[in-house]
Amino acid sequence: MQIKIGFDIIYECTQPTPMVLMLNVHPSRQADLEKPDTLQFAPHISSRSYLDSFGNTCARIVAPAGELRVFADTIINDVGTPEPVVPEAMQHNIADLPDEALMFLLASRYCETDKLVSMAWAMFGNTPSGWPRVQAICDFVNAKIRFGYPHASAMRSAADSLSDQRGVCRDFAHLAITLCRCMNIPARYCTGYLGDIGVPLDPAPMDFSAWFEVYLGGKWYSFDARHNMPRVARILIGRGRDAADVAITTSFGPHILRKFAVWTDEIPAADGSKAPIVQPPSANSFGLPIST
Repeated sequence: MQIKIGFDIIYECTQPTPMVLMLNVHPSRQADLEKPDTLQFAPHISSRSYLDSFGNTCARIVAPAGELRVFADTIINDVGTPEPVVPEAMQHNIADLPDEALMFLLASRYCETDKLVSMAWAMFGNTPSGWPRVQAICDFVNAKIRFGYPHASAMRSAADSLSDQRGVCRDFAHLAITLCRCMNIPARYCTGYLGDIGVPLDPAPMDFSAWFEVYLGGKWYSFDARHNMPRVARILIGRGRDAADVAITTSFGPHILRKFAVWTDEIPAADGSKAPIVQPPSANSFGLPIST
């Protein structure tokens, strides 16, 4: 399967403003690109790329005073099949975890494990460990939070999401990550492209998406508490402890966002066919209790 991906963003600054942009496809997917997803700028400015401490590609720029357009457009190859579901994937004892997984058990800016650990153990302590426990957490978060773009808030944490019972994809991810960490399951935040491929078309404007990964059975697996089903063609941009680590724009000065457009469009095969619609699983895949 081939997918056309890209974005078109316009910032306005009152003065020259340093920025760090995280808009490139993650290095783990670079080999799948038909051509590099090179950041383009209008007016033309220089940029310098580097890898951050989580292995994400970042670009350093100084945005000029006035408007700056940042855009990219490319094609990426994807296997075109839904993400795996592995109910037998086991949870590791903490002593057996690899060193690099340990940080994803700790509290972070938006994931306050100390506030939710007692509730987490009361709710999920008797669920089967491993994959079924993560799925039970996703079921709970999916039922608990009401999605809506007007609910977006850059300041909302996992505990706030639990209290507010509303949010956007990052809030679903933060709450699920926090509950997993409370249950000693390493969980990390992910952001990237997720188009309406293999699912009914969503009439809302396209945006970047947030999901999370957990470490089970010696591997990292993707989960998505908002959509709560395996999806096709999830294209990673960045990973981190939470959204603070993978902001698409970090600005060292004020700016105004004048335009924001994202696209993730499946390119039909030679015979005109597209990916079949993925049937969602039952609301509670493992027959576990969902508390609201």
